[in-house]
Amino acid sequence: MMRVPIFLGEGKLSYEDRPIPQIIHDDDVLLKIYASGICGTDLNILAMPPAHKAKPGIVIGHEGVGEVVATGRAVRSVAPGDRVVIAPRLTCGKCAYCRRGLDNQCTDYQTIGTTRDGTFAPYALVPERALYKISDRVALEDAALFEPLSCVVGALARAPIHPGDNVCIIGAGPMGTLFAMLAWAHGAGRVIMSDVTPYRLDFVEETLGVQPLHPQQRDLKQAVMDLTGIGCDLVVDAVGNQINTAIALARRGGNVILFGLRPHDNPPVNQYTITRYDLNVIGAFVGLHPFAQTIALLESGRIAPRRLITHRLPLGELEHGVALMRSGQAMKVLIVME
Repeated sequence: MMRVPIFLGEGKLSYEDRPIPQIIHDDDVLLKIYASGICGTDLNILAMPPAHKAKPGIVIGHEGVGEVVATGRAVRSVAPGDRVVIAPRLTCGKCAYCRRGLDNQCTDYQTIGTTRDGTFAPYALVPERALYKISDRVALEDAALFEPLSCVVGALARAPIHPGDNVCIIGAGPMGTLFAMLAWAHGAGRVIMSDVTPYRLDFVEETLGVQPLHPQQRDLKQAVMDLTGIGCDLVVDAVGNQINTAIALARRGGNVILFGLRPHDNPPVNQYTITRYDLNVIGAFVGLHPFAQTIALLESGRIAPRRLITHRLPLGELEHGVALMRSGQAMKVLIVME
């Protein structure tokens, strides 16, 4: 048996004793979970009203790293003892979008942690196709952040950063901060980050050496123009409702990546500026097959996402971790299994 937090709906969790999962299907893999990060998706699931759907009665969580304990008889790519990370979105492979190679737009998908039991548990049952082996040389806490890092790797494939580029990221939360890490890794000349939370701005300035800007304390567009002369080569909206600010901060002919998700927000769009100044505005959702590249990046040691982790908590303190992240007084909270 294992004691796990069960999502009840309406923003509620309840701890229950449940049996350790058993192999049922030929492609099943039983994992012993080492750690799992709290994601913005988890905050949205537990928000009221919810900003992301999840099935009541399941274990949430999807940013997991663990060890293979047992496998179904058809499993070939992993074996007991392997250390693995999880790509949680399980696409159908059959719908019109999957058949066009756009599996991130699958219309009949499941997700570990929203439609089937996830990784806030000592053990999880996961299909083989969701798993990627990762070297023991990669620090455990770096491996735990594989999934959010893969989303950023996938987004930047749509608008690559070139050496010397000025990059501005709106939103200095965990995802925005991963964008900043990758911007430096790609050779950006300057990385600017905007946020309304002083804690996060202080964190990214001290930890990553970015230029912090608080939009309520300085005119953001003027500050960016003063720093760059013409605006930023790439602007990332990691919040989800900052499209017009992002457009205003981009140089003419520049790129804008819309990454954050705020389904209840619908800001008006300044289409004239996009057209007149030849901007490339790109929506980027989780990325197309970024997983092998992300594994290679982590195994290279060129990026250490564990630098974002400010709190490490046991599974019984999951709700406390959620509250910490909502308060803006934590950057990334990692749930560590006992």
